[in-house]
Amino acid sequence: MKLPLFLLALLSLSGPVRAQEKTETAKTPATASPVTHAQSDPAFAPRPTPDHESAVIPVPKTKPGWMARNESMNQRAAQGHVDLIYLGDSIVQYFNAKGKKVWDHYYAPRNALNLGISGDRTQHALWRLEHGNIDGISPKLAIVMIGQNNGGHNTPAEISDGVTRVVETIRKKLPETKILLLAIFYRREKPTEERLVFDEANATIAKLADDKTIFYLNINSIFLLPDGTISKELMPDYEHPSPLGHRLWAEAIEGKVAELMGDQPVLPMPPLAEAPPTPEPTNIPTSAPVR
Repeated sequence: MKLPLFLLALLSLSGPVRAQEKTETAKTPATASPVTHAQSDPAFAPRPTPDHESAVIPVPKTKPGWMARNESMNQRAAQGHVDLIYLGDSIVQYFNAKGKKVWDHYYAPRNALNLGISGDRTQHALWRLEHGNIDGISPKLAIVMIGQNNGGHNTPAEISDGVTRVVETIRKKLPETKILLLAIFYRREKPTEERLVFDEANATIAKLADDKTIFYLNINSIFLLPDGTISKELMPDYEHPSPLGHRLWAEAIEGKVAELMGDQPVLPMPPLAEAPPTPEPTNIPTSAPVR
């Protein structure tokens, strides 16, 4: 049976059309579920915090002098007879410099060991706690002020996690030692967004206090003027206390320190005479004599 010519023409055209449809179908990807921009763009993918930036993973620093100072602390701890430790960063280390007279008045008679190193964050303090800073000692009290240098690197939750890990490490290694945790100090002259970060972190770490073995104090207000700016007289660089700043700091916590150590409060210092500027700490090893 012969087909009409117009049907033959239609059949000859339908072949290429079907072939083209199959080809286009093969080229078109499956669309079972839509993909958002955040899912497809690697820039939106969650990224783990690098170990050296993590507030809870112990790491040492590699700056010249850091390990030397750490070793000097270990050597002093190995001598024993330590009743008080003060753990922190440069703000605590400055008790060996601008705050030395204050340290000698309030803390040296209590056989105190300064465990502050400039630039340290919580992860560096954690490494030191695990590598000799508190081995072989059983102090009555540990004063802790750490976390400021995590600002700009970590979130409030990460900072509070780091401080929490520091407190837990001290609690584990020194079960008989009471802990006085200080709120993270502010820095920068005027209120900044970083203060909000520290406020949130401080609100979290304040909850660590059980008022039995762990205690918390926030003394940030003593460094502030009524408008919220930091006093240049008390923190000349708006971060590290002056001699007067160290004195007011020590006075603000002395009642609690004496209570937790089971001794009498130290009488206030006489007014500090003006003295030439003290060089900044250089992390040169210094070992205090055993008393």
